[in-house]
Parts: sequence; structure tokens; C-alpha cells
Amino acid sequence: MGNADSGAVKANSAAKADFGMIGLGVMGQNLVLNLVDHGITVVAFDPWPEARERFFGGVVAREQTRAQREGQAHEQTQEQGQGQGQWQKEARGCAAILRANSINELVSSLQRPRRIMLMVKAGAPVDALLEQLTRVLESGDIIIDGGNSHFRDTQRRAEMLTAKGLHYLGVGVSGGEAGARYGPSLMAGGHSDAWRAVEPILNAIAARAEEADGGKPCCGLLGPDGAGHFVKMVHNGIEYADMELIAEAYAVMRVAPGMGPEELSRVFYEWNQGDLNSYLIGITAEILDKQDHDTGRPMVDVVLDQAGQKGTGLWTVQEALALGVAVPTIAAAVFARNISSDRAARIATAARFGAEAGARVGAG
Repeated sequence: MGNADSGAVKANSAAKADFGMIGLGVMGQNLVLNLVDHGITVVAFDPWPEARERFFGGVVAREQTRAQREGQAHEQTQEQGQGQGQWQKEARGCAAILRANSINELVSSLQRPRRIMLMVKAGAPVDALLEQLTRVLESGDIIIDGGNSHFRDTQRRAEMLTAKGLHYLGVGVSGGEAGARYGPSLMAGGHSDAWRAVEPILNAIAARAEEADGGKPCCGLLGPDGAGHFVKMVHNGIEYADMELIAEAYAVMRVAPGMGPEELSRVFYEWNQGDLNSYLIGITAEILDKQDHDTGRPMVDVVLDQAGQKGTGLWTVQEALALGVAVPTIAAAVFARNISSDRAARIATAARFGAEAGARVGAG
């Protein structure tokens, strides 16, 4: 991680931001744009200068250009003063993103109590940022960890920050890149005082339930320190299991009756019209219908047959074992990913025992 205080420039002292964002990867970027869409002024920072340049010189500039173009088209078809459209919100919003080139600059740009969200890789990067922030924040300020931190790390950090007079909320963010941009599910854990200070902002950017269910925001305080990240961990573990079930259904239909990707895409599409309707079934149908531009072959036959994982499925299984809770489907999904990730072992198995044995463990 680079020196967060190097090359600092004076922040815009004329305005104080409502919310701070540290971490301008895709998730952080999209959350910033979501926030400003809802009239929330944001000061944004990333420890890496390259990430700051990509965001402020690229993403924000493109959003402003797009908003201006849509605004011109809108004005040609609407009378002056009518139609407060999405483009107008975003044009205002992009102007409400303040740039910070250091931790000190970000902190000085925020109104109190300061509300700062971290969207960085779990583990050491979070601890490094907290060490810097605790030097400059004041009693009552609030730090939100929106990454995939282990809930026990969140509990440890909350205890440490409470002793310094700071609030710490661990918030699971679900919905991926599109969710971050247009409405994620937010699962918070921490002290109720801190939650009350950020609840209106998080409610504003969260996804909404269907109107039939009241249209409530998909956002809430789920318990004390660590509860939000615990729920997100279990959520991800369940998703591991869902994805493994989909993968096994695909494998059975691909191998036994010999169905091709195009035919399988139609099957998953049909499933998605009924009781099995879900985001995962839907994107499976889309993926199986994709063609590789270079080879003309189905994309599923071209991509590397090697799955990765970030650890939340493993953590779910570990906690289940410690608590005496049976989660065999999630455990099997983690084991399947372990096998998938060890491609060298699968290829060696195929070479030693034959292609049929290799196929059984996914070598290809």
C-alpha cells in the first residue's frame, strides 16, 4: 500500500462532504456514483494514485460527459423546466464528488461526525488504513468496513476503535458491481448509535423490496459488532452451494445426454421462468449462450476451467463445524472449488488414470 499522505493537495474547503469513501475499485467507484445519485456529497480517496486517476480522470469524466449528452437530448424533447430526469441527478452528483489525495485531506473534507466507508481488500489493508485513520479522527466519528472481512476481525477492530472513542460498523455489501451502482443489499453490525448516524444514507442507496412487500430498503442493523459480516459470510456460503448445484446440473446434462451449451442455455432459461427463477439461473442461461469472438466456440468451452474463491464459503463451513451445525452442501461446494482450483493435479490424474478419470474431477 502506498503512502496515503504523499503528494497531498489542499482539499476544497468551501464545502464539507456528507460521506467519505476509501477504495476506488469497481465496488467503491459504483457506490460513490450511487451515493451522489441520491444527493449525497462524497469525498473519495484511494491509497494508490493510479486508482485515483482512473476514477477522477476516467469514470467521473465519462459520467459527466454522458450526463451532459443526455441532458442536451432531454432538452430537445422537453420544455424548459420540465422533467427532472436521471441525467440531471447524475450531472449534479458528479459535481458533488470531492477528490482527496491523502487521508488527512479526506478527513478534513468531511462534516462531523465523519462517516467513512472502506471498500478495500480484507485483511492487512484494512488494518493499515485503520492505523492511519485513528491518528486523525475524533471521538464520535464512524468507520464502515464494506469489504468481505472475517467477522472475528470486525469484532477485534470494533473493540480497538471503541477504546479510542470511535464507532465501527461491519457492513456486508451484496449485489456485485451492478448492485453497488444501483442498489445493494446492506447487512450491518455494530452499535446502534453509529447505525442511526448512517442509516438514512445507507437506506437511500440500498436496493428496495418489491412493492408487494412494502418497498422497504434491503438494509438493516442485524446485531452487534461482527453480525453484519457474519450474515454476509453465511449468505456467500449459501451462494456457493447454489452455484455448485447449478454446476452439477449442467455437468449431468452435458455428459449423460450429451447436450450442448446452446441447448443447455434454453433449459436454464426455461427453468428461470418458473419456481427456479433467480439471478444465478438467469446468468447461467446467458453465459451458456455466449460465443467466443476469437474462436467462434461456446465461451464455456474456452474459458479456463479453474474456479477461484475469496474464503467466505470456507469460513462458513469452519464456523458451522465449530457450532455443530450441519452444512454438507456448502462443504461439498467448497471441496469442489478446491478441486477445480488445483488444475495441475487434475491434469496429472487424467494423464495417469486416463481421460475418463480426469473428466470425473474436471480435467479438460
